[in-house]
Amino acid sequence: MTELSKQQRTEFEAAAFRRLVEHLRTRSDVQNIDLMNLAGFCRNCLSNWYREAAESAGKEMSKEDSREIIYGMPYEEWRERFQSDASAEQKDGFERNRPK
Repeated sequence: MTELSKQQRTEFEAAAFRRLVEHLRTRSDVQNIDLMNLAGFCRNCLSNWYREAAESAGKEMSKEDSREIIYGMPYEEWRERFQSDASAEQKDGFERNRPK
Protein backbone atom coordinates (compact mmCIF):
# COMPACT_ATOMS: atom_id res chain seq x y z
CA MET A 1 0.00 0.00 0.00
CA THR A 2 1.12 3.54 -0.70
CA GLU A 3 2.51 5.24 2.37
CA LEU A 4 0.57 8.36 3.29
CA SER A 5 1.18 10.92 5.96
CA LYS A 6 -1.58 11.47 8.49
CA GLN A 7 -2.27 14.85 6.87
CA GLN A 8 -2.52 13.32 3.38
CA ARG A 9 -4.82 10.59 4.60
CA THR A 10 -7.09 13.16 6.27
CA GLU A 11 -7.13 15.35 3.15
CA PHE A 12 -7.89 12.41 0.84
CA GLU A 13 -10.63 11.09 3.12
CA ALA A 14 -12.17 14.55 3.30
CA ALA A 15 -12.06 14.90 -0.49
CA ALA A 16 -13.68 11.48 -0.95
CA PHE A 17 -16.37 12.38 1.60
CA ARG A 18 -17.11 15.70 -0.14
CA ARG A 19 -17.38 13.88 -3.46
CA LEU A 20 -19.78 11.31 -1.95
CA VAL A 21 -21.96 14.07 -0.50
CA GLU A 22 -22.01 15.94 -3.83
CA HIS A 23 -22.86 12.73 -5.66
CA LEU A 24 -25.78 12.06 -3.30
CA ARG A 25 -27.01 15.62 -3.78
CA THR A 26 -27.08 15.17 -7.55
CA ARG A 27 -28.83 11.78 -7.21
CA SER A 28 -31.96 12.97 -5.45
CA ASP A 29 -33.79 10.23 -7.37
CA VAL A 30 -32.11 7.67 -5.10
CA GLN A 31 -34.25 7.39 -2.01
CA ASN A 32 -32.77 6.91 1.45
CA ILE A 33 -34.64 3.63 1.85
CA ASP A 34 -32.93 2.34 -1.30
CA LEU A 35 -29.54 3.28 0.14
CA MET A 36 -30.41 1.57 3.42
CA ASN A 37 -31.60 -1.58 1.68
CA LEU A 38 -28.54 -1.79 -0.52
CA ALA A 39 -25.71 -0.40 1.60
CA GLY A 40 -26.99 -0.23 5.16
CA PHE A 41 -26.61 3.55 5.44
CA CYS A 42 -28.28 6.65 4.02
CA ARG A 43 -27.98 10.43 3.96
CA ASN A 44 -29.34 10.63 7.51
CA CYS A 45 -26.65 8.22 8.69
CA LEU A 46 -23.99 10.43 7.10
CA SER A 47 -25.44 13.50 8.79
CA ASN A 48 -25.46 11.70 12.15
CA TRP A 49 -21.83 10.61 11.71
CA TYR A 50 -20.89 14.18 10.75
CA ARG A 51 -22.61 15.58 13.85
CA GLU A 52 -20.98 12.95 16.07
CA ALA A 53 -17.56 13.85 14.66
CA ALA A 54 -18.20 17.54 15.29
CA GLU A 55 -19.37 16.90 18.82
CA SER A 56 -16.41 14.64 19.59
CA ALA A 57 -14.20 17.58 18.58
CA GLY A 58 -16.10 19.87 20.98
CA LYS A 59 -18.32 21.56 18.39
CA GLU A 60 -22.02 21.40 19.19
CA MET A 61 -24.19 20.81 16.15
CA SER A 62 -27.91 20.26 15.81
CA LYS A 63 -29.42 17.41 13.85
CA GLU A 64 -30.97 19.96 11.51
CA ASP A 65 -27.62 21.65 10.86
CA SER A 66 -25.82 18.39 10.09
CA ARG A 67 -28.63 17.29 7.77
CA GLU A 68 -28.47 20.58 5.89
CA ILE A 69 -24.72 20.05 5.39
CA ILE A 70 -25.36 16.64 3.84
CA TYR A 71 -28.55 17.41 1.90
CA GLY A 72 -27.45 20.86 0.71
CA MET A 73 -30.74 22.33 1.92
CA PRO A 74 -33.00 22.03 4.94
CA TYR A 75 -34.10 18.43 5.39
CA GLU A 76 -37.82 19.24 5.25
CA GLU A 77 -37.31 21.04 1.93
CA TRP A 78 -35.47 18.02 0.52
CA ARG A 79 -38.26 15.71 1.69
CA GLU A 80 -40.92 17.88 0.07
CA ARG A 81 -39.00 18.14 -3.20
CA PHE A 82 -37.54 14.67 -3.61
CA GLN A 83 -38.79 12.04 -1.17
CA SER A 84 -41.45 9.67 -2.41
CA ASP A 85 -43.53 7.18 -0.48
CA ALA A 86 -41.78 3.87 0.01
CA SER A 87 -43.25 0.93 -1.83
CA ALA A 88 -44.29 -2.25 -0.03
CA GLU A 89 -41.23 -3.94 -1.55
CA GLN A 90 -38.90 -1.22 -0.24
CA LYS A 91 -40.46 -1.46 3.24
CA ASP A 92 -40.15 -5.24 3.25
CA GLY A 93 -36.50 -4.98 2.20
CA PHE A 94 -35.86 -2.47 4.97
CA GLU A 95 -37.40 -4.76 7.59
CA ARG A 96 -35.36 -7.74 6.34
CA ASN A 97 -32.08 -5.79 6.25
CA ARG A 98 -32.54 -3.62 9.33
CA PRO A 99 -29.89 -4.14 12.00
CA LYS A 100 -31.21 -6.12 14.94
